[in-house]
Amino acid sequence: MSHIVDFKNVSTTGLESSPVAEALAGLRANEARYFMNKYKHAFAVVPAGESQETLDYVNRILQEERGLSFSARPLETSRFQVENIKWAFVFYEDGLEVNVLYTVDDPKKRAVGFKLSEGMAVPAELEGKFKFARQKSALAGTIRGSFFVIKGEY
Repeated sequence: MSHIVDFKNVSTTGLESSPVAEALAGLRANEARYFMNKYKHAFAVVPAGESQETLDYVNRILQEERGLSFSARPLETSRFQVENIKWAFVFYEDGLEVNVLYTVDDPKKRAVGFKLSEGMAVPAELEGKFKFARQKSALAGTIRGSFFVIKGEY
């Protein structure tokens, strides 16, 4: 059962088991605000247990591109296309967000992004492999983020 993320009234619904549920909810709301403002797209999420296809897609890209797989439990996903960009998101219990930006018509604009909720440690799987930039968000506090460019076809 999917639900649209409300970025005006931030809720931890679906994220309650996370030790950083409030910060992760803010991070999710931050994404919802971005997509509404930029694309007029309502950001909807689905429980991870109901979205195996999205999890498989993101996990395949992580594994094939960088040999990554996360031990944290996925809580929610989102997958949609706006304009010529396919997006996939996974929100993990430890506070990590992984997003895949995949342009349909431009192989040079494809990437995987990592965002860390305020208060979480850098996951062991990413430790020392990526440098994280900081970004302030009214909804999410301080977000640390990094990315890598996708080279393959998915």
